[in-house]
Amino acid sequence: MNDWPEGWTDDNRSGNRYGQGSDSDRPEGARVMRHVQRRPAPPQQRPAPPRQRQPEPPQYSGGYDDGAGYDSGYNTGHVYGGGGNGGGRGNGHGSGRGDGGYVQGRPAPNWGRRIKIGTLSLVVVVLAVSIGTYFWADSKLKREVDLSKVIERPKGGDGTNYLIVGSDSREGMTAEDKKKLHTGSAAGKRTDSMMILHDGSNGPTLVSLPRDSNVEIPSFKGSDSGKLYPGRGRFTKLNAAYAMDGPELLVRTVEFNTGLHIDHYVEIGFGGFAKIVDAIGGVELDIPKAFKDKKSGADFKAGKQTLNGEQSLAFVRTRYAFAGSDLDRTKNQQKFLAALASQTATPSTILNPFKLYPTMGAGLDTLIVDKDMSLWSLAQMFFAMKGVTGGDGVSMNMPISGSTGGNLVWDKAKVKQLVEQLNNDEKVTVTGN
Repeated sequence: MNDWPEGWTDDNRSGNRYGQGSDSDRPEGARVMRHVQRRPAPPQQRPAPPRQRQPEPPQYSGGYDDGAGYDSGYNTGHVYGGGGNGGGRGNGHGSGRGDGGYVQGRPAPNWGRRIKIGTLSLVVVVLAVSIGTYFWADSKLKREVDLSKVIERPKGGDGTNYLIVGSDSREGMTAEDKKKLHTGSAAGKRTDSMMILHDGSNGPTLVSLPRDSNVEIPSFKGSDSGKLYPGRGRFTKLNAAYAMDGPELLVRTVEFNTGLHIDHYVEIGFGGFAKIVDAIGGVELDIPKAFKDKKSGADFKAGKQTLNGEQSLAFVRTRYAFAGSDLDRTKNQQKFLAALASQTATPSTILNPFKLYPTMGAGLDTLIVDKDMSLWSLAQMFFAMKGVTGGDGVSMNMPISGSTGGNLVWDKAKVKQLVEQLNNDEKVTVTGN
């Protein structure tokens, strides 16, 4: 009896249409069929070094017929269980990374973006430092003078007028400082120098007001009491006004005797003056003639020299070396202050924080200004002072016509012409003493 399915014969079995038979006593289904047998997983391979191709997968033999009709995918180069990713599927190049066996380089840096970010960061830092410096400096200003207390003020003209006062204030000075700077130990404070600085479109004009000027003390309102004091027609030295009722009466007296409106008031004492000079490393000055003065401590040779704070204070205070003349002293004061401003407002100081901050700190700590003074106005005054020595401005003494009782009498006609030119912001043609 034929046990084979219908249609099957021994001839069919002996053919090779569906595979070859076997003389083995094992059933056909137990034999390993080549076309369904899985290859053993190839051994794990270490990741290939960067930028090197993986070696070609090994060829396997031993009972496998590469020319068989069934293709499991190994002959096309696809390797399963191998590659550099520890068993991940390859991409046809022997690497599991999908980059053909090569490590891609970093993208080129975007320099345009980096420059924009760097520039923006720099701007933010500069703004932060500038704003911080502004508020730091603004907090140091002593706005103690109230010009609203000044009565019967003249009408303002074009340009800006500053009343700059150097006082003999010894506030904050030790006994050693007073001895070193030859300031003495007198109580209170008096004006040692007074100047009007006009800043206008025709260049700055610096006019010194001798402290021995013979002026009338007008009616005024007490700065502390608020009480009105009538004018008595009394003439006295200009610096007496300051001694009587401080900066407000001094401004009132200057405006009354000149007819010029004062916009801002600036005062600095002995100690602050010397500290500013030392902070910038001294001021170079050309002294045309040697002179000495025991009272001020001055002892100078002729020629160019750099003055420190102590020497600078002695230079601007000296009067007895010039036969007691206040006019010669005011000329020296103008010369020195202009040189100080010129040598301070330089890139080497402004752009150097190690010089800028000590200089600003030294000056602002002892500077007294009016309540309406801003840092911007103070900076304008400073650069106007620098312009006096730069050839753009004029420096002069108040015109003098004579003297009375040891006081200097102003030339009324010339003073009137000078004030008109300043009020109209015209070029000053009046000459002083």
